[in-house]
Amino acid sequence: MSQTVDRALSILPLLARGPADLGQVAGRLGVHKSTALRLLRTLREHGLVYRQRDQRYRLGAGLFALAQEAVENLDVREIAHPHLAALNERTGHTVHLAVREEGEVLYIDKVESRYPVRMYSRIGKPVAVTVAAVAKLLLADLPEPERRALAARLDYPRYTSRSTPDAAAFLTELATVRAQGWATDLGGHEESINCVAAPIRGADGRVVAAMSVSAPNVVVTADELLALLPLVRRTAEDISAEYSGAHTLNGTPHDLEAPQAPQAPQVTDTPKDDA
Repeated sequence: MSQTVDRALSILPLLARGPADLGQVAGRLGVHKSTALRLLRTLREHGLVYRQRDQRYRLGAGLFALAQEAVENLDVREIAHPHLAALNERTGHTVHLAVREEGEVLYIDKVESRYPVRMYSRIGKPVAVTVAAVAKLLLADLPEPERRALAARLDYPRYTSRSTPDAAAFLTELATVRAQGWATDLGGHEESINCVAAPIRGADGRVVAAMSVSAPNVVVTADELLALLPLVRRTAEDISAEYSGAHTLNGTPHDLEAPQAPQAPQVTDTPKDDA
């Protein structure tokens, strides 16, 4: 990458932290003010940076428009969303969709729980790959040499006592996930959060995305959430069929009656979520 392009792109994460004036931008880039000004002007011309009345710069509307367009043009998200919304309507729990990009596993869609208990997660946010159920599915689909190389270079944070402790344990779990075709995170990232996940496959059978249902154990127990696994897997199969151009039984999505969602307790905690 050219030095000019690299410097220009480095301005964007800098401004994502908040507005900055010309001197601050130049200082953080380690360049003369004239160089920083030239870069900022170019970004302004493309709508990626905006200069405020106080002469500080912030991210421009054009950047957000590009990001939104990119998300909307992810075919798997567009196809999956109605299915995710229907699953959320049946269960009441938080539903996520995730993909693997540039070595990270990222959420690209989310349908919020209907309960007062909300879990912190954001579209575009990387997940904790060593514990998140969606990450396990996406990584388990990699060829074995890639899985081993990845496992060797990962860190293994002990989020809870149930977190994956090391590379050997991670590889064993990925092998299990690959064989069974689904994954869980039962308190591995947050003691109070459980999750079940299923893969979405393309026409070639490879995993292109993963979807999950997550809930805090003050709403449902781990066993109650695991009871939803057939419904989660069936939903993933329907998305896979639509994404790959295949047809489900009788040409229509499967209809599987889910257990009725339990009554929501009046709890206001907002634990984190890495499903």
